[in-house]
Amino acid sequence: MKRSPHVERVSNVRISCVSDDDFLRLRKAAVAASARAYCPYSNFPVGAAVLTETGELTTGCNVENASFGLTMCAERNAIFQAVTKGESKLRAILVYTPSDNPSPPCGACRQVIHEFGPDTIVYSTCDGPDISCDQLSALLPQAFGRRSLK
Repeated sequence: MKRSPHVERVSNVRISCVSDDDFLRLRKAAVAASARAYCPYSNFPVGAAVLTETGELTTGCNVENASFGLTMCAERNAIFQAVTKGESKLRAILVYTPSDNPSPPCGACRQVIHEFGPDTIVYSTCDGPDISCDQLSALLPQAFGRRSLK
């Protein structure tokens, strides 16, 4: 499998990102999902695509609400779609924002990503040339999770 050139060094651990084909598939799906975002308050459409351990791809977009606390991020929508399909282990997630710079997942989304894949590769892409690629553990160090409850 050919590896994407988007490989970063995170916490002195070299992470392998997804194949070029999977990266392009994730990006295309996330961009398409962002076009379906319901964001009348922020006007900031976000799309996300998740790749599970079995190769399943699911998408989500942000859905805002006048009661702002009820807004749901694209990342969580995509993950919940995967769970609905019986998938519970994430391999990668790609977040797309129509901005000049990539936007990483918010704290709540990082916690949900951790629940389904502490080693998930997290891409943040945008309309600009920059792409970030991090392992979730670098974005959410010392995460609270299943082992915390034992």
